[in-house]
Amino acid sequence: MSLTRKRKKELKRLRSSAEELWEQQQEVLAHANAVAAEARKQAVHYSREELAPRVRDGYDQYVRPATHTAGRVAGIARDRLVGDVIPAVGATIGTAMSVVDHARDARARAFIGDVKKAGKDVSKKAKAATQKSGPGAGTVIAVGLAVIAAVGVLYAVWQTFRADDELWVADEEPTATTAE
Repeated sequence: MSLTRKRKKELKRLRSSAEELWEQQQEVLAHANAVAAEARKQAVHYSREELAPRVRDGYDQYVRPATHTAGRVAGIARDRLVGDVIPAVGATIGTAMSVVDHARDARARAFIGDVKKAGKDVSKKAKAATQKSGPGAGTVIAVGLAVIAAVGVLYAVWQTFRADDELWVADEEPTATTAE
């Protein structure tokens, strides 16, 4: 196939136009790279000069006070536990143990007194005491006091943690919608 002179000239012009376009595109890309490099450089300056101080101020204004508040609340909770709950639990358990010891001593003294008064048949009384089944009055009193102590401990713990819930206040009151 042979091309006419006219077609050869047109192809030659088209090829030169394509080469010229390619050179222009190369220049545009080089210029775009230069602009992108400058934009990157300006973004670094902007973040260092504008964003970093804002982030630092936001941290100082919002995050740091919140962490201090959380630390104070945890300290208060620890102080309440150590200062109020643990001593109350210890006192309650100590009282219950004292009552149990006292009940045991009273039973032992009563038993010895009975043995001394009777005097004649100690073995008979010992058998009667060992054959006795069921809890005695001291056991019932000790169990009752232990239950009261446990209820007291639970009430103290409940009061301690209930007081913290009352500190929360709703920002907005819920609005009731009326259906018509």
